Amino acid sequence: MSRTRTALLAALVLVAGASGTAAAVTPSSDPGIAAIPCTVDYKVQNQWDTGFTAAVTITNNSTAKSSWAAKWSYAGNQKVTSGWNAKISQSGTAVTAANETYNGSLATGGSVSFGFNASYSGTNALPTTFTLDGVTCNVDDGSSGGGGGGTGTRVDNPYAGAKVYVNPEWSAKAAAETGGSRVSNQPTGVWLDRIAAINGVNGGMGLRAHLDAALAQKGTGQEVVQLVVYDLPGRDCAALASNGELGPTEIGRYETEFIDPIAAILADSKYSSLRIVTTIEIDSLPNLVTNTGSKATATAQCDTMLANGNYVKGVGYALNKLGAIPNVYNYIDAGHHGWLGWDDNFVPSANLFYQAANAEGATVADVAGFITNTANYSALKENNYTINDSVNGVSVRQSKWVDWNRYVDEQSYAQAFRNELVSVGFNSGIGMLIDTSRNGWGGSARPTGPGATTSVDTYVDGGRYDRRIQVGNWCNQSGAGLGERPQAAPATGIDAYVWMKPPGESDGSSTAIANDEGKGFDRMCDPTYTGNARNGNNLSGALPNAPLSGHWFSAQFQQLMANAYPPL
Repeated sequence: MSRTRTALLAALVLVAGASGTAAAVTPSSDPGIAAIPCTVDYKVQNQWDTGFTAAVTITNNSTAKSSWAAKWSYAGNQKVTSGWNAKISQSGTAVTAANETYNGSLATGGSVSFGFNASYSGTNALPTTFTLDGVTCNVDDGSSGGGGGGTGTRVDNPYAGAKVYVNPEWSAKAAAETGGSRVSNQPTGVWLDRIAAINGVNGGMGLRAHLDAALAQKGTGQEVVQLVVYDLPGRDCAALASNGELGPTEIGRYETEFIDPIAAILADSKYSSLRIVTTIEIDSLPNLVTNTGSKATATAQCDTMLANGNYVKGVGYALNKLGAIPNVYNYIDAGHHGWLGWDDNFVPSANLFYQAANAEGATVADVAGFITNTANYSALKENNYTINDSVNGVSVRQSKWVDWNRYVDEQSYAQAFRNELVSVGFNSGIGMLIDTSRNGWGGSARPTGPGATTSVDTYVDGGRYDRRIQVGNWCNQSGAGLGERPQAAPATGIDAYVWMKPPGESDGSSTAIANDEGKGFDRMCDPTYTGNARNGNNLSGALPNAPLSGHWFSAQFQQLMANAYPPL
């Protein structure tokens, strides 16, 4: 972590370290020295032969500002090539970083952070003088790497050795339910599913309020905060219940009104000791693989999003902006085994994710891992049959339920997909998250052993824990239960089991409900609906009387507790 030095820059001797860090040496600790008008923390996070990435945090100790501009000069041939969270320009060796429209307000004692990539050759000497609106600041010593809960580098698994944030709003709803106190202390994801959610909706907590609460929960240990970043233009093109507020072409609004403000908040040095896990844009990229072109499941909206490229651009932009913040860990949504587990979908999805991770300035270094089964119901581990079983010479893959899939459960899929992602170019250290919030499938109907060997279908259907009518059913599923409690490093390649979807929050309304949240009515949430090509024209399996997606659904929460596995 950087250590703020309370001495005027004129009294500082700046020493450039070999690792591309700056050290501020203070010759005096006299408490009578005047207060520093501003401090600057300049960190070289990553450096290679021809370039580097830097992060800058400015703290204003003078009167509040409605706009700001920071300036410094380089001694060498450093040239800024791209930046974020500030308007950065350069003339010769002189660099100016001015506020964006969304981060011009800088309170007394407040901080603002921005970053940039730059080229250089020879020596990357650190700047020695910074000004804020013409006033000279002092400089914190920067440590190479940054973030990762204040250790100076990202850790391999952010969940290891850390507590995870308990959302007080969800916790209160859960605790108010009969029996809910058994799980109300579990950590769940905070969903940023529209622009208004950043500042809080209807008097609820906004992003800063959640991060402040996480700091309060943190104490002296490590703390993970889980965010779901979910507002792509033309979002979730194959489902109406989860359609978003932005139209297919509104990529500009997504970047400037959604991602940029989130990044500005997460980059605040106040939160640098938190490990911030982001789930990046659930469902959308997989739709480009499975629901486009000549496929029977194709939709016009998905074809539009494939053609305009805004899913790939949006994910790349989010990864780039959020990945520049040293204590943010990006996990890209990777569908679930009952979506991408087929041969036709598995490798093309990995390749598409790699494309997105290299779009709009992002690189694979911005990706900590992937998350599967987000807000879905696929069983974690099916113990009563395997993909290699056969009945009377007929493979399990030929059963109606498995339907030629390569995977029968979520953990085997997540582990195999991780290997595929590494093979297409992602870092070998990536980890997987599995959302186990609603995939327990316990209760009295849970099979205790394999099904009868009359046929491959009786064998699979009699033994499977996942009791959905069809694996494509996704909305408020009848019979579902809470799954494994959140835990770190439960299996090889898995960073954590998480409850990213807060149990008790609806997937979508079972009838049309007028609303101002951009949420449509999807027949897959109607228990009387007899299906479409995406669920094999089966009944939806949805619970009746469900409210809008994200709204509290008491009857579902009670069912999830009753059918929890492991039992409560």
